Amino acid sequence: MTDPNLVGGGGADAAQLSHVDSSADAGPKKPRSLWGDAWRQLRRKPTFVISALIILLIVLIAIAPGLFSHRPAGYSDLTHANEGPSADAWFGYDNQGYDVYARTIYGARASLLVGVFATLLTVLFGSLIGIVAGYYGRIVDSLLSRLGDIFAGLPFVLGAIVILTTFNAPGTNPGQVTIIVQVVCSIAVLTWPVAMRIMRSATLVAKQLDYVKAARALGASTPRIVFRHLLPNTLAPVLVYATIALGAAIGAEATLAYLGIGVRPPVVSWGVMISDARDYFRAVPHMLLFPGAFVTITVLAFVMLGDGIRDALDPKSR
Repeated sequence: MTDPNLVGGGGADAAQLSHVDSSADAGPKKPRSLWGDAWRQLRRKPTFVISALIILLIVLIAIAPGLFSHRPAGYSDLTHANEGPSADAWFGYDNQGYDVYARTIYGARASLLVGVFATLLTVLFGSLIGIVAGYYGRIVDSLLSRLGDIFAGLPFVLGAIVILTTFNAPGTNPGQVTIIVQVVCSIAVLTWPVAMRIMRSATLVAKQLDYVKAARALGASTPRIVFRHLLPNTLAPVLVYATIALGAAIGAEATLAYLGIGVRPPVVSWGVMISDARDYFRAVPHMLLFPGAFVTITVLAFVMLGDGIRDALDPKSR
C-alpha cells in the first residue's frame, strides 16, 4: 500500500520543484546600470525632489507665462506707481507703474534662455576640447591645456565688460536677439575651461581602462573609441557640472544686466528688473526683492540638483 503521507509530500515536493524550475528559467535579475541606480538613489532624496519641482515650475513659467499672469509684461498704470504688494498686484508696482509680478513672470524666459544656451555652449565646447586633449595627450594636451589656462585666468566680470563693450560701442542699439546672443557667447567664452578640465581628467582615467585598450588593439577608429567607449563613461562629472553651471549662468546674466552691459530693455529679464531697481531700493524695496528672490531660488535649486546628481553618480559617497 502507498503511504498517503508520502503521496501528499510528493505533491508538495513536485510543486516546490516546479517553482524552483520556473525561477531558474527566469534567470538571474539583470543588474542595474549606473544611471538606473543613480535614479533610484535620487528618488529617495527630498532635496532632489524639491529642487526638481522648483525647476519644473520655473520652466513652465518661462514656456507659458500667460498661465500665471493675466497681465502682459508691458502693462503700466502710473496712478499706482511705487505701490506695495496688494491683492491687485501681488508684488506691487514699480516707479513707472509696471506690475512687478507680471514682469517677474515674463522675465523668467529671457533669464532661463541665457542660462540654458550659455551652459550648452560651455559644456559642448569645453567637453570637446577636453576629450581631445585627454585622448591624444602629449603636445596636443599641453597646447590645449595652456589655452584653457589663458581663458581661465581672465576675471569674469572684466572679460565680459571688455567683450560686450567692444561689440556694443556707445550710441549703438543692438536688437533683442543680438544682445542675448552676445551675452550667451560672453559667458561661454569665459567659462568653458572648467568643463574642459573636468572632461580631460575623466578622459585620462577612462582611456586607461581595459576595454578601451582592447578596442584600440582591435583597430577601432578614433571616432568609434571616443563616442562609443570614452564619451559614455565621462559624461557623469560633466553632467553634474552642467547642472550647477546653469544656475551660475542665470546669476551671471543678472550680474551683467545690473552692470548695464548685459541684457537690456526692451528685453524683460530678472537681471534687467534688478538693474532698474538699484536706485530705488530704499524707497521701493519690493522692486528688487521679488526678482532677486526668483534669481536666488532658481540658482539654489540648480545647485541642489547638481549636488544630488553628484552624490547619486558617485558610489563612494553612499
